[in-house]
Amino acid sequence: MADSCSRKPLVAPTSDQTLPLQAYLGLPSRQSGNLSNDSSEYLLYKPAFVVCYQSAKGIARWVSWHLQKSDLGTADRQDDFRPDEDLPRNFPLIKPTDYTNSGFDRGHLCPSGDRTATQTANSATFVMSNMIPQAPSLNRGVWNDLEEYCRSKVKLGYEAYLYAGGYGAGGKGSNGSATTIAKGKVSVPGRCWKVILIMPEGENDYGRLEKESVEVIAVDMPNSQDVAGTGWRRWQLSVRQLEGLTGLDFFSALPRSTQDRIENHTPTF
Repeated sequence: MADSCSRKPLVAPTSDQTLPLQAYLGLPSRQSGNLSNDSSEYLLYKPAFVVCYQSAKGIARWVSWHLQKSDLGTADRQDDFRPDEDLPRNFPLIKPTDYTNSGFDRGHLCPSGDRTATQTANSATFVMSNMIPQAPSLNRGVWNDLEEYCRSKVKLGYEAYLYAGGYGAGGKGSNGSATTIAKGKVSVPGRCWKVILIMPEGENDYGRLEKESVEVIAVDMPNSQDVAGTGWRRWQLSVRQLEGLTGLDFFSALPRSTQDRIENHTPTF
């Protein structure tokens, strides 16, 4: 399924409407003040995740996915990076080699480690539409630490709704600063962000969110080698603050009162 990313926010599921889990709480939509008809953005529903892809930048604006215990298993990391053949043929083709010697990692948005139930599921995370250029110290350090934290919670009996992406222009990789790689085909974001909602396993997530307390994590990290040695909690902020920075509206399928409770939560350090 494909559509423009500037579509109206998805509404909560009804008896005659079934949404994949990765879209159940609403996909990150443009806030009303930032609506556009940007035809270079393209929405793809995939079994492993949903991606809003920016053809003009060669990277995703965001990726949305759900994580539960059944997603985790013993499948090996496949490392089969490849172009995303589900994107329109007229989009510039981004290849794994476009990142070679760039000083930036092919950084997963939906992590390989979140899809280890089968080899097929793990392989699905290695399409290039799921990658953004990330500074190695970010991708292999604090970003990975947050991924591990989420998986540790899920293994203890929780489930998670996750969104990740980048914004801004220009990062600092192992070769120094750059705004693009691959001769301009791939933009390097200045910041990498993630929003995570963690709740105990159960049914009727939509209904439970109106009543139960949940763990909400939002981070906004510099795409820079300079993050080495920092912890992910250093980069926390509220979801509402992140909305202001990214121009996105999260959890748009939830009632406004529930959104306010979740999004205004301020982390304590």
